[in-house]
Order: sequence, then structure tokens, then C-alpha cells
Amino acid sequence: MARKQASQGTPATAVLAAAGVPFVAHPYSHDPAAASYGLEAAEVLGIDPARVFKTLMVDVDGRLAVGVVPVSGNLDLKAMAAALGGKRRPWRTRQQRSAAPATCWGHLAAGPTAALPTVLDDSALGLDTILVSGGRRGLDIELSPAELIRLTGARTARIGAGRK
Repeated sequence: MARKQASQGTPATAVLAAAGVPFVAHPYSHDPAAASYGLEAAEVLGIDPARVFKTLMVDVDGRLAVGVVPVSGNLDLKAMAAALGGKRRPWRTRQQRSAAPATCWGHLAAGPTAALPTVLDDSALGLDTILVSGGRRGLDIELSPAELIRLTGARTARIGAGRK
């Protein structure tokens, strides 16, 4: 996989370029009326939805965390809590402007200590590459699950519900 320059200008591409991680940027024409941004990306790019992952912010015992699951399913909140050693079922946060930098890799630019606890669904481990948000609508980034795990310090667990 050829490494692309950070010409897309997002925190995600900057983090990947600075870390020397091979990735492929997949820009596409985003429809603001799309019901599911992840499924839209899979369809427009012609990629199996099981390879396109969404990042979801959750609150686990008062701490923000990120769950990364295939767009073809949902996040199992109980499994997410268990993966992080939480005592109570977390609740999913709304996608707000204040949360956007965390879900779009911006927090990693500040260094590893700023990274939120992250759990990647274990279905990613059987794939050579996955696609995740590139930090803006209409841009997905393809990279190996191992690199995503390394960069985010993610744990892996079966946190996807209803996945195919």
C-alpha cells in the first residue's frame, strides 16, 4: 500500500504522515442527506461494509472512550464497558463539535498521553486493511488494523453487535 501525502489536510492524515504509516486516502462525494455516513462511504467507494469502520464516542464510568466497529453493525455498549473494565453500561455520546476532534484523530496529534481509551472490534483482525474516517465527511483512510492499534493504543474485543 503506497503512502499518501497529508495533502487532505486533516488531523488523521497529519498523524499518519508524521508516524510514517502507510495509508491510502479515499475521497468521495459526500451527500449531507445520507442517513449513515459509513454506509454511504462503503457504497460510494464500492467497498464491503464489513471493512468500513465507524468511530463512536461513549462515556464509560465518567470517562470518554472510543469504540471502533464495522458500519454494517452497531456498538454493543455492554461489551464496550466490559472491554474497558467499566462497572456500568456506558452511554453513547452525541456527535458534537466538541467531540469531533477526538473521533477524527485530533487527540492523537497532542501525543499518546492525550489519546482516549479505544477499543477496536475484533473483526478487524481478520482483514488486511480497514477504512476509517479521514477526519472530514467525504474522506476515508485505508490502513492496516495493526497500525491503527499501534497508533491509538487500542484494545481489541468483540464489541460489534449485529455485524454480518
